[in-house]
Amino acid sequence: MSRVGTIARGIRTGVIKKGDNLVDITVNSVLEASNEEGFKLQDRDIIAITEAVVGISMGNYCTVDDIAKDMSRKFEGKHLGIVYPILSRNRFAVLLTAFARSMDKITMVLSYPSDEVGNDILDKERLRNLNIPMSNYVMSESEYSEKFGDWKHVFTGVNMVDFYRDLCKSENCEVEFVFSNNPDVILDYTDEVLCADIHTRSETKRIIKDKGAKTVLGLDDIMTESIDGSGYNSKYGLLGSNRATEEKVKLFPDNAQSLVEEVQTKIKEKTGALVEVMVYGDGAFKDPVGKIWELADPVVSPFYTSGLEGSPNELKLKYLSDNKFDSLKGEDLNNAIKEAIREKESNLKGKIETQGTTPRRYTDLIGSLCDLVSGSGDKGTPVILIQNYFKNYSED
Repeated sequence: MSRVGTIARGIRTGVIKKGDNLVDITVNSVLEASNEEGFKLQDRDIIAITEAVVGISMGNYCTVDDIAKDMSRKFEGKHLGIVYPILSRNRFAVLLTAFARSMDKITMVLSYPSDEVGNDILDKERLRNLNIPMSNYVMSESEYSEKFGDWKHVFTGVNMVDFYRDLCKSENCEVEFVFSNNPDVILDYTDEVLCADIHTRSETKRIIKDKGAKTVLGLDDIMTESIDGSGYNSKYGLLGSNRATEEKVKLFPDNAQSLVEEVQTKIKEKTGALVEVMVYGDGAFKDPVGKIWELADPVVSPFYTSGLEGSPNELKLKYLSDNKFDSLKGEDLNNAIKEAIREKESNLKGKIETQGTTPRRYTDLIGSLCDLVSGSGDKGTPVILIQNYFKNYSED
């Protein structure tokens, strides 16, 4: 049998800037790595490109003033309610600068003990010892300050309530904080609301709208079109954006389907291999220590070629070995399992033989692998090449 399964390689491209031809850079970098390392591209290999360099090369940026202008167009008043922002200096802080710049007052509802993606906002053990309920309770800013004001995040050493407060004040915007796991409490303060959560945004919007709010928008409703020539994202707005400078953010890629298809076409022309191509952002996994769910982007992969549709349809080898083929060993066991894989049904959903396999989409699984390989720091590998991903144990 072949002794090598899935292989993931980080591909160095050099630093990518606005206006660079990312298709050519990606194709050439993969081919140069192939020559350097002595491997060949094969059908169904996967080339993945991080969303960061896609947005950079396309120049998909907007400024704090662009965002402030769009906010002023979409909200009538000057008292804004912000519900459930994530606690992030990279993701949300620059956006908050823009919101504060466009408003006279902000009331911010924060969930507790953590935000949507797992960033803690207080000491959980202290919360339990104080018997503070998790639902149908509103904690004031003064109560938070008294009981948890000394708390700082284990990784960053920052209390984000203090950080967000100082940021708003620097824009001469009054700010108050409310802590509740019931989003509609915002309507006790203002009827113009920005829902800043990511994956729960639709439900949060619905709850607040049903309670009679005047204006309810999400981050996905801001910067959906160009403001004075700025970048934008027609589907996700500000979701998936992150800090570029103190006055500028890079937006999640928009209209990049042609990019993945062009990379696929050029690789086919140059090598004869029909590869799959995707753009990936945050992986969908959770840190067991910090309890942070990595996925702060709206999706793991916004653009991908058609061969990446769907989910794995796999048998659990451990189950087969311990049950159906319990009496077999060695080559007899290996051969029996290989034959079972070759003869498996095209749709195994709900079958006992699949228990313990991962029922996630290919793009989410592959994007998580890519995110771990490329990292978020100084590795310099914004392109990932994955080989043998679609091969199973029955294939030699």
